[in-house]
Amino acid sequence: MSKPKLVIFDTTLRDGEQSPGASMTRDEKIRIAKMLEKMRVDVIEAGFAIASQGDFESVRAVAKAVKDSTVCSLARAVDADIDRAAEALKGANSARIHTFIATSPIHMKYKLKMEPDAVLAQAVHAVKRARNYTDNVEFSLEDGSRSEFDFMCKIVEAVIDAGAGTINVPDTVGYGEPGEYGAMFRHLIESVANADKAIFSTHCHNDLGLAVANSLSAVMNGVRQIECTINGLGERAGNASLEEVVMAVRTRKDIFPVETGIVTEHIVPTSRLVSSITGFPVQPNKAIVGANAFAHESGIHQDGVLKHRETYEIMRAEDVGWNANKIVLGKHSGRAAVKARFEELGITFDSQDALNQAFARFKDLADKKHEIFDEDLHTLISGKANENIEEHYLLVDMHVCSKTGEKPVAQLRLQVRGQDLDAEAEGSGPVDAVYKAIESIVNSGAEQLLYSVNAITQGADAQGEVTVRLERDGVIVNGIGSDTDIVSASAKAYLHALNLLDSGTARSHPQRDGV
Repeated sequence: MSKPKLVIFDTTLRDGEQSPGASMTRDEKIRIAKMLEKMRVDVIEAGFAIASQGDFESVRAVAKAVKDSTVCSLARAVDADIDRAAEALKGANSARIHTFIATSPIHMKYKLKMEPDAVLAQAVHAVKRARNYTDNVEFSLEDGSRSEFDFMCKIVEAVIDAGAGTINVPDTVGYGEPGEYGAMFRHLIESVANADKAIFSTHCHNDLGLAVANSLSAVMNGVRQIECTINGLGERAGNASLEEVVMAVRTRKDIFPVETGIVTEHIVPTSRLVSSITGFPVQPNKAIVGANAFAHESGIHQDGVLKHRETYEIMRAEDVGWNANKIVLGKHSGRAAVKARFEELGITFDSQDALNQAFARFKDLADKKHEIFDEDLHTLISGKANENIEEHYLLVDMHVCSKTGEKPVAQLRLQVRGQDLDAEAEGSGPVDAVYKAIESIVNSGAEQLLYSVNAITQGADAQGEVTVRLERDGVIVNGIGSDTDIVSASAKAYLHALNLLDSGTARSHPQRDGV
């Protein structure tokens, strides 16, 4: 007998994007959405349509590109937000409007400056307005875990009567404790007269490291939707991790009374794609998708696994996408094989010319390293994903000298808006020297917030992927560069960030209301 369905609601493209520096372009959002669809995620929250024109266009593009998953847009309980969300979702096969208002005493008093009765009236009005556009409406009680229980019951009953089919009670500030949070849901479902007419949902933040535990506790107490993100991405300490939630339910099917429809073999490729696009590396010891998640160093563990896998492994690495097609391509691989592998990874090309360019980059990389991994292919595309970025700054030539006991020196030539300019600078290291030489030419006025290096694959010839986060006038961008030469990758990443700042594509970090 099949178990009840646990709806997986992914908010990587909305809440995940609220991580500082994690802004994504429209094309990048489409790529991630297509992978989520391939994974059979039930609901994809594509953005906050009214937040900006860029967000609106991204929601609309994802709504048109995705056919099998429901596409959702967030909207405050305000007419303009709801109307804008509906407009962005017009092209979707299946659309959901997700509207919310804060319900905790502290939020109502200090943020909204509204009395509870006014909040209740606005919530009901918002749900009814959203129902004019779709019968799939979700309502969230922002800061629900700190709301007064009697008021929570009152507003939940009212919005269900108004037509909300999903009720989300988020732990907005990560304050919840699993036993307390789960009990809240059980009490709420038992206390609301019309609770049987809605699916209850959880959306947990990870400020105390309890997002997944809180979410699963809620499931044990009647919740049938979990809102989560790939890699646990999200503002502050992040959100509940999709891969951890899904694999917990699958692995402990003896305990959890639900099942998901997720195709788990796509988890690792999707994790890698999100990491590459956002520039947020996955920590090696991250559950499910970390590089060490299925590694065994201890001799006792190794011996046990070799004799019987279940002695130290509760999941198969293959079931989350680790071992399948690990090494498939090399310098002798043809265009058809490369195209086919790209498509298996959810990467498609709008034109033959785009494929030809990707294949040329593949051949260049294959000349530098013997084995090409899936992660390399993701990086080849991510580095060139935004074809609309005008490259004001191009690296023409670079020579870096680093010698023990002496300061490294970088000599480089940049093409700046068509003009070749030379510079030389010393630094505390070779990368520092390169960056100082670049700045002596461009004088960008940007502050460097992050420099991160991540080995894309194993081996001494692995590509290094460098992320550089720059901020100028409130605008934060991530520049990404990859190369088998880490200094070259560093230069590419810095120039990519400068081009983003100057292209007009960059936008202020989306610090905005949300659940």
